[in-house]
Amino acid sequence: MQGVGFRWFTDKCAKREGIRGWVRNLADGRVEIEAGGPAEAMLRFEENVRRGPRDAHVEQFEVEELPPSDVDGGFSIR
Repeated sequence: MQGVGFRWFTDKCAKREGIRGWVRNLADGRVEIEAGGPAEAMLRFEENVRRGPRDAHVEQFEVEELPPSDVDGGFSIR
């Protein structure tokens, strides 16, 4: 997934939807996202991330619900 602007795409989608959290690349080429926000905004965010940017090929997508975190502020790229 790396090298196609996926983190920047995710950041843009999160900010558009008012989502809090972060996105980062993992050493094995996967991308990890921790995000939270209103349910409807999260559904739109997830739909966009599943599709990814134009040059991306999302092979697998896993969602794990976590208890609310104390993530303050907006969304960041790590």
